[in-house]
Amino acid sequence: MDRNNYYGGESASLNLNQLWEKFRPGQAVPKDLGPSRDYNVDMVPKFMMANGKLVRVLIHTDVTKYLEFKAVDGSYVLNKGKVYKVPATDMEALRSPLMGLFEKRRARSFFLYVQDYEESNPQTHKGLDLRTMPMAAVYQHYGLDAQTIDFIGHALALHRDDRYLDQPALSTVLKVKLYHDSLTRYDGLTSPYIYPRYGLGELPQAFARLSAVYGGTYMLNKADATVLYNDSGKAVGVSSEGETAKCKFVVGDPSYFHGKTRSISKVVRAVCIMSHPIPNTDNAHSVQIILPQKQIGRRSDMYVFCCSYAHNVAANNKWIAFVSTTVETSTPELELAPGLALLGPVDEKFVSIVDVHEPLENGAKDGCYISKGYDPTTHFETTVEDVLDIYKHITGKDLDLDSKDPRLAHHQEAM
Repeated sequence: MDRNNYYGGESASLNLNQLWEKFRPGQAVPKDLGPSRDYNVDMVPKFMMANGKLVRVLIHTDVTKYLEFKAVDGSYVLNKGKVYKVPATDMEALRSPLMGLFEKRRARSFFLYVQDYEESNPQTHKGLDLRTMPMAAVYQHYGLDAQTIDFIGHALALHRDDRYLDQPALSTVLKVKLYHDSLTRYDGLTSPYIYPRYGLGELPQAFARLSAVYGGTYMLNKADATVLYNDSGKAVGVSSEGETAKCKFVVGDPSYFHGKTRSISKVVRAVCIMSHPIPNTDNAHSVQIILPQKQIGRRSDMYVFCCSYAHNVAANNKWIAFVSTTVETSTPELELAPGLALLGPVDEKFVSIVDVHEPLENGAKDGCYISKGYDPTTHFETTVEDVLDIYKHITGKDLDLDSKDPRLAHHQEAM
C-alpha cells in the first residue's frame, strides 16, 4: 500500500510532469527538455554492485525476470581537485595516474593480497589477522600513502568517513574484494556497478508483478493509509478509505510510523538535467564519482551519480546528474558546491533536503518493522543490509543468498 500515485515511495522514479509537480507545482515544463514520458528521474539514485547483496536478493526472489539491467560505464574518485578512474585490480593500479611508480607497486601488492584473500583459507592471510588488526595497520604494512588510502577506503570499500581505520580490517578487505569481484563478474564491465533500464522505479514494479503471481495486491494512491494498533500497542492492520486489511505485522518506511522513529541526520540532494556528459569521465553515459571527505574538507563524503538516455531515464541526448551528501551546516545547498562544480553547464536543477530516520525498536514488541531512511550514498550496499536485518527480525533467520549464483542473471542483463 502506497500513499503516492506511483511506485517506490521516497525512492520513486518520476517523469518530468511528476518532477515539476513535486518541486515546481503550477509551473510549466520547458518543451525543449523533450517528452515527459521519456524521463525516469530517481529521487534516491543508487547503483548496484554486480556481485553485491542486492543483486543476490533479486536473483534469490526470482524478480530479475521482470528487470533489464545495463552496465554502468565508470567509477571515479576526486583526488587533489581532479577526477580519476578508480583502479580496482593489480593491473589497473599499475596503469593509474593516481599514483607514482613506487606507490603503484605497493598498491599492486595490496590488491593482489585482497584478490587472493579467502577468509576460510589461512594460507591466503599472509600472517595478518584481519579480525583483530585495524585497517590502518594493514595500510601501514603495505606502505600505502594517504592519497591511496583515501581512494581505497572511500571509492572501493565505500566507507562514508574514516572511522573504519581504527576498526578490524576484515570488513574493509572484504568490501574491496567485493568491488573487484563485481568488476570481474561479467565480461566487458568497466565499473563494478549495474543499473536497471528505466530507473530504480522498476524495482518496486517488478516486486509488485511477482507479488501478484503469489496472490499479493499492490495499492497505489492510498493517501490516508494508517497503521492500526490493538490495546496493547501491537500493529494489527492497515486502513484506508474506510477499509481495513488485518495482519500479524506491518512493514513500512518511517513516514507511516509517527512516534516510532528518530531523525539521525539530514541529506541534501541536487537533481540536475544536462545536455552533455560530466566532463573528464570519457564521455560516459553513466558514472559514479566519489568525493572523499578529506579531499573537500568535510566530515563526510559527497557523491555524484549520472545516467542518461542510454539507460532510458531521459530524453535523447539528455543526462541526469545527482549530487548528494550528509548535511553538516546551516546552508545545505551550498555544501553541494564541490560536486556541482564537476558537472559543467546545467539546464535545470532541483534541490531537496530530507531527514533520515531510523526505528526506535526492531519490531519484535509492536509488530512494526520499519526501514531506515536513505543515506546519501550512490550505491545500495548500505540499504540492502537494512533490508536483510528486517528479514531476520521478522523470520528469526538469515536469508541464504548463496543458493543461487549471480551469474544466473547474466542472460537478463544487456551489458
